[in-house]
Amino acid sequence: MTKEVRRKLNEGPKIRREQEIVAKMIRIYCKKKHHHRGFCVDCQDLNDYAIKRLSLCKFGEEKTACAKCPIHCYKPDYRQKIKEVMRFSGPWMLLYHPIESIRHIPLPSKLRK
Repeated sequence: MTKEVRRKLNEGPKIRREQEIVAKMIRIYCKKKHHHRGFCVDCQDLNDYAIKRLSLCKFGEEKTACAKCPIHCYKPDYRQKIKEVMRFSGPWMLLYHPIESIRHIPLPSKLRK
């Protein structure tokens, strides 16, 4: 007799932007490491998982960077994969998507309003 809890999907602008950035990072990783133009099967699986986790984020539009979040909602194997993707793709983002890279970098607390 388990209760099924349904959460509303987050579809705000911040979540959508985060989803786009994650997809771009995974695409860069797949292109450079697996030599695919789109997504290989493993990278598509990781992308789907990341999009789902962002959609279900408890904090919604007030979310922080996932690395700073007190709740780790990724399963350990996916968490390791996304860390590897972000470590590899982060520097490449400056070349392929410079504006998103700059927007994604967190501001020091002194500069935030």
